[in-house]
Amino acid sequence: MLVISLVFFDYLSISQIAKSKFFYFSQGAVPMQEILGLVRRCVTDYDMIQEGETVAVGVSGGKDSLVTLTALARLSKFYQKPFKVVAITVETGVPGMSFDAVADYCAALGVEYIRVNVPIYEIVFLERKEKNPCPLCAKLRRGALSTVMNEHGIKTIALGHHYDDAVETLLMNLLFEGRIGCFQPVTYLSRSDVTQIRPLLYVKEQQVRNVAAKLDLPIVHNPCPANGETRRQEVKELIESLSERYPDLKQKLFGAMQRYPLYGWDVKNSEK
Repeated sequence: MLVISLVFFDYLSISQIAKSKFFYFSQGAVPMQEILGLVRRCVTDYDMIQEGETVAVGVSGGKDSLVTLTALARLSKFYQKPFKVVAITVETGVPGMSFDAVADYCAALGVEYIRVNVPIYEIVFLERKEKNPCPLCAKLRRGALSTVMNEHGIKTIALGHHYDDAVETLLMNLLFEGRIGCFQPVTYLSRSDVTQIRPLLYVKEQQVRNVAAKLDLPIVHNPCPANGETRRQEVKELIESLSERYPDLKQKLFGAMQRYPLYGWDVKNSEK
């Protein structure tokens, strides 16, 4: 079997090898199969995808967005509601960032890749020299993303927030803002007529990290001088510390959002 596989790979182009790698991990490897199962259940529970629609994946180059892209590209092959996947990257002009490897990966997956160049780094850091650059940067990226989606007639975008992100956001809102809240699995933005979905919500960060390493995904390092969230890191460390004493802490907090439920978190289409 090994000899046959080696002979087979000798005749493959680089693109075909990437496709084969994706196929073997998605079909046979437990980590990707687990993620696919969780993504499918999340999509079904919250009725995230409608038949015949095009779903864009916002690809930042990080592990979360690349795993989201990989999972949805695979899911689109067999999900009961046929849909198309398109990847979109807003290239902000940060020195040292290249998405060429991501473009190759999208070609291997058979996914259309739309790259939008917007001089956000120049505007935020060189022209305006913002002391707190993140809000303006995020606003400009959202605007660019919304524009390109409208140009291509795309109404749904998948974001890469996972299980741990949800738990951390819940605690951040409670500790720093004094309110109980979190982003929703599905969010309709009326001003832009765009629906945001988060199909990775049932997937834990460690699972994302494991499959990204196994698939050797083309992760793009972000050298932005403002990269990193100190408050989120603080809450992440707090959760890890509490989890040593209360091992099911994350499970309880995540479950509480569904059972309470927080607005938009009620599971109406659960297969359970």
